[in-house]
Amino acid sequence: ECARALMAAAAADQFGVATVDEGAELRAAGITAPILLLSEPPAEAIPDLVEYDIMPSIYSAEFALAYGEAAAEAGKVGRYHLVIDTGMTRIGIDPEDALELRTTLDFHRGLECAGTFTHFATADAPKNWDFELQVARFAKAVEAMREEGFDCGLIHCDNTAAIMLHPDTHFDMVRAGIGLYGLAPSDYCSRYMQLEPVMSVRARVTRVVSNPEVGTGVSYGLNYRVPKVNMQIATIPVGYADGLARMLSGRMEVLCGGTRHAQVGNICMDQCMFAVDVNLARAYRPVAPVNVGDVVTIIGADGDECITMDEMAELRGTINYELACNFGMRLEKIYLQGLSWGE
Repeated sequence: ECARALMAAAAADQFGVATVDEGAELRAAGITAPILLLSEPPAEAIPDLVEYDIMPSIYSAEFALAYGEAAAEAGKVGRYHLVIDTGMTRIGIDPEDALELRTTLDFHRGLECAGTFTHFATADAPKNWDFELQVARFAKAVEAMREEGFDCGLIHCDNTAAIMLHPDTHFDMVRAGIGLYGLAPSDYCSRYMQLEPVMSVRARVTRVVSNPEVGTGVSYGLNYRVPKVNMQIATIPVGYADGLARMLSGRMEVLCGGTRHAQVGNICMDQCMFAVDVNLARAYRPVAPVNVGDVVTIIGADGDECITMDEMAELRGTINYELACNFGMRLEKIYLQGLSWGE
């Protein structure tokens, strides 16, 4: 759905995927744009790469030649992107060896270099020596190949942070990542470009206990006990299997009816509870009781209140990237177009 929306908005003409299955899913959905697999997969994946026309990232001659042979046998040309490790130490070939690899591969009738890229490790920080060093290594490797007459295809290296902070390294293409969620890679990046989050996490109340006795325990371990009368304990069907980390138990809040409510008790695998203190009265309105079926916002806006991915990430001691991924693993996804995230 996101690929379709991006293509309809003319905001993307190629797509990057993490797995071969993701690429196959895009093809099955009718996406015909070029697809780049952002890693070099096991050799067992080569038949699927050829069948679904998915370009691998290449940094070893053995894999590349096997891929080229399979493409040629199928009557195709195996397009690929050469990835250079300029300092991330994750994937890629050493810059000093890139030219030799191209020399080894370019004779093969079944191979075509469609792009050359690297990935930055510190693009989200103020300009620093490590970033500049990666840029210099990448530029030198590309220039060496071009001087020998090799076509490097599309040159790209910018992730979301570099898109926001380093327009001089955009080259032929950029790879938007966390920015597609409307989330900034760092506070520093937020100073230069404001993004609007596009992902909310919501659930509906499945059970409400009104006026439980003082001292009533809640959830595993009974670590929380109802402290006073005239309260409610409400349950929602979201737990740590859905990305709501157990370590947030008793530390986070949710929104319901435009009001913040404390999550209470240990977060369970598939459910968690929150407390509604109807004794309290805000300056502008009383706290309304909740009912079964009410919408609860875990991430997102409700009325004048908002819980951001960054707020929850800070509580967890992690980054917004991880939360966005965690919530996306099991929860049902509902795609909306033309609405702000508060709607």
